[in-house]
Amino acid sequence: MNIGDLVERGGKHLAQRTTRRSFLGQVGRGFVALAGGVFVASALDATRAEAYHICGHTYTTKSCPHPFAPLTRIDDYGYPVHPEEGYPVDDVGAPYTDASTQVRRKICEERVADEYPEVDRPRYGGGWSRCCRGRIRHISDCCSTHDIRINGDAAVRGYCAKGKNVFCIAYRDLRVRC
Repeated sequence: MNIGDLVERGGKHLAQRTTRRSFLGQVGRGFVALAGGVFVASALDATRAEAYHICGHTYTTKSCPHPFAPLTRIDDYGYPVHPEEGYPVDDVGAPYTDASTQVRRKICEERVADEYPEVDRPRYGGGWSRCCRGRIRHISDCCSTHDIRINGDAAVRGYCAKGKNVFCIAYRDLRVRC
C-alpha cells in the first residue's frame, strides 16, 4: 500500500471530521512516520511540546513547588494562587480564607527555602513576558547561588543578577490584554 492509497482510504473520512489544516497536518505526520519511523513523528507532535509547561513554553527549568505544580501561578507578592481562577490558595491548594488556621508561604523565598534547604536565599530575579489567552503572562526566575536547578540540571543564569542562577520558575497573569 502506498501513500496515495492511505490518503484515498482514510482521507475522505478524516477530512469530513477535521479542518483542512489539521487534515494536512495528520497526513504530513503519517508520511513522516512512514519515512522516518514512529520516533520522528512523535517528536513532531505539537501537543507534546505544549503539554510541558507554561503557555507553550517548553521548559528547561521546572516550576517552583506549588500546590498545583507544574502550574506555579503567583500573585504580585509571590504567594500561590489558583492557576485557572486566580484566587489565593494555601500550601495544599485550598482557597485561602483564614490566616489563623491556614499556611500560605511565598513560593520562591519561603517554600523553596523550606523544601530545598541546600538552596541559598532564593529570591525572584528578572523574567520575561508572553501573550497567553489574550493576557500578558510574566514568567519569573527564582534565583539563588545554587549550581543545580530544581530538575537536577546544571544551573543557568537566565534573568538572575550576577552571581545568581535560576533554580525554578513561576508565573503571574497580568491584567494587561495582548
